[in-house]
Amino acid sequence: MSTTEARVTVRSTAVRTWALLAWVALGAATGVLAILPGDGEGLTSMQPTTVIGIAVLGYLAAAVAGRRWVGWVGAWTFAVLVVLAGLLDVPRTIVFVTSGVILTGIGLVLRPRLTVPQALAAAGYLGVALVALLLAPRVGLAIAGLALATHVVWDVIHFRRDAVVNRSLALWCIGLDLVVGGACVVAAVAG
Repeated sequence: MSTTEARVTVRSTAVRTWALLAWVALGAATGVLAILPGDGEGLTSMQPTTVIGIAVLGYLAAAVAGRRWVGWVGAWTFAVLVVLAGLLDVPRTIVFVTSGVILTGIGLVLRPRLTVPQALAAAGYLGVALVALLLAPRVGLAIAGLALATHVVWDVIHFRRDAVVNRSLALWCIGLDLVVGGACVVAAVAG
């Protein structure tokens, strides 16, 4: 390998590393915005439940479409649907469950091999978060926060396999999940 080739390899590795860190940092910044007080209630189990809903539906939408970039479109679409649900006084949990059922139905017809793992993960993560909404506030916050923090494992798997969603979305989700999930667990424990 020549000196020029070595420099290019080192430079491209450094650029890749910074790009990876930038996506995680952007996700973390998004997480900070998601937990800022807005309604005076402070952190509740609804914040991590909302992030879980948006994340798992983004992954599910990408699997159903068979296009990785649809994960980004799905994440932003479901974020907008959450806002619209709030404006229309529709519980966001209804939006998440209905969207999940519709996407799963379509995916089972179009791409069952990709859809089944994503639908099962969505049911698991979102199911835990929905149960957390029914529990005592601090317990529910801790459980929903832990569910979101464990979603990082799902993100890492998809990042490493370079599958289902774009790597940038998986990295962004890692930062988001760690900040919101971690903050919820700390808030629940601190009381």
